[in-house]
Amino acid sequence: MADRQRSFWFHVLDVVFNIVVIVAIVAGIRTFLVSPFQVEGSSMIDTLEDKEYIIINKLAYIVGAPERGDVVVFRPPNDPAKFYVKRIIGLPGDTVILRDGYVYLKEGDESVVHKLDESAYLLEQNEGHTFRHPPSSGDKAPIEYDVPADSYFLLGDNRVGSLDSRSFTVDGELTPFVARGEIKGRVWFVALPVTKIHALTLPQYGF
Repeated sequence: MADRQRSFWFHVLDVVFNIVVIVAIVAGIRTFLVSPFQVEGSSMIDTLEDKEYIIINKLAYIVGAPERGDVVVFRPPNDPAKFYVKRIIGLPGDTVILRDGYVYLKEGDESVVHKLDESAYLLEQNEGHTFRHPPSSGDKAPIEYDVPADSYFLLGDNRVGSLDSRSFTVDGELTPFVARGEIKGRVWFVALPVTKIHALTLPQYGF
């Protein structure tokens, strides 16, 4: 009888130990490696659509830095309780210029202004329609954003329907930049629906 009891409790402890290990592994993966996320809204059409499930790569920004063109999940400065998904356009030290409906960039101390080629991910109705806030205003007047250290400037691919760095305000003040620590991971691939499974690739801007 004593041997049976010992065997029973050994089995119970073995099951509990395995559950704890599995939970710890899953928690570790979700915290440090990858995590699922559901897209809400149409701000990233056509790259991402409402209700799609995506997998974000967290390890990418533990071992490396965000790159221009990355689609990322982050907490916006105007609503840190929520997660947004947008595309990184301006890196630390960049000057992002919105002019005549297009995006231009100066990198660091360079004097050269580059027009950003976004044809790889913008639909026809969004090319040439990157306006000042509000995004649907049609306001093509130039505006510049000097991206500070450890911060990023982000835009949605649906330029006329995205609340992004152009629109972030805190206490009535424009707060267009997202701190590095608020970027939680890079979108790796679309996981659901199965008919739309695909990996996201980094666009090439040519400069």
